[in-house]
Amino acid sequence: MPSKPMKPCNKIGCPNLTTERYCEQHKQEERRYDRGRGSASQRGYDAKWRKARLRFLRQNPLCVHCLDEDEITPATVVDHIQAYKGDRKLFWDEDNWQALCKMHHDIKTAKEDGGFGNAIT
Repeated sequence: MPSKPMKPCNKIGCPNLTTERYCEQHKQEERRYDRGRGSASQRGYDAKWRKARLRFLRQNPLCVHCLDEDEITPATVVDHIQAYKGDRKLFWDEDNWQALCKMHHDIKTAKEDGGFGNAIT
């Protein structure tokens, strides 16, 4: 069976090629990040959040960034405008929430974290 083709590492700015998502150096960083991150439930995304998220999306059904671009796209993600970084008050502050489509949420996350959920610096 032929081997997988080499592709760039997913870490933004990394010139290394790999057959996996990250090169060996950044794979280790990703593992350290994931270990310290905790589960979704430990980070606050529990049943209470899922219920609040659904209510918010019913009240705000369209992606705010798409609307800014004169497009109409259903929102599928409730985004924290300002990262809450463990601050439970900020996590639950609905003034800090915005409705986004997955594409705009992924773009925002990549810009803020330097990769999709990869906040390693």
